Amino acid sequence: MPIRQSDLLTRSFSRSTQGQFRPRPGQPVAFLSHSHQDAALALGLQEMLKREGWDVYIDWQDSRMPATPDGETAFNIKVAIVRADWFLFLATANSISSRWCPWEIGFADGKKAHDRIAIIPTSDSQGHFYGNEYLNLYNKIDVPTNAAGLALFDTRGNGTWVRNL
Repeated sequence: MPIRQSDLLTRSFSRSTQGQFRPRPGQPVAFLSHSHQDAALALGLQEMLKREGWDVYIDWQDSRMPATPDGETAFNIKVAIVRADWFLFLATANSISSRWCPWEIGFADGKKAHDRIAIIPTSDSQGHFYGNEYLNLYNKIDVPTNAAGLALFDTRGNGTWVRNL
């Protein structure tokens, strides 16, 4: 079941100050590909995954990123994707139509093991689902039916709790 965007917006989170990303030792690190138009959703997901024991890299929280996207931005994103344990794609109408997000997943596809890439499908307030088409090639992180928490589902539908990854 996709994560409702409203659930991400109602998460209790604090807007992290910009700085250099410093993951906690022993925690899985994920690069979060998302549209900057979905900043509030990204923060909500970051908080949700933090509660599951993950650290999530969000590019605009990194003070090393240039104010205006350029070649240095692309280089920094490539480095962050390679360094992260996981690549996550927050699937929304904005990310699917973004110029950067499809490029990021294409880069990640060439650099990461297939089982370390996951789509986070979402549904909006009208019930529209985002996360189909070529995104179906990848595993998904979503909310299991009649359960609390997040699970990673492989392309065959087998699930594992995110906390256990």
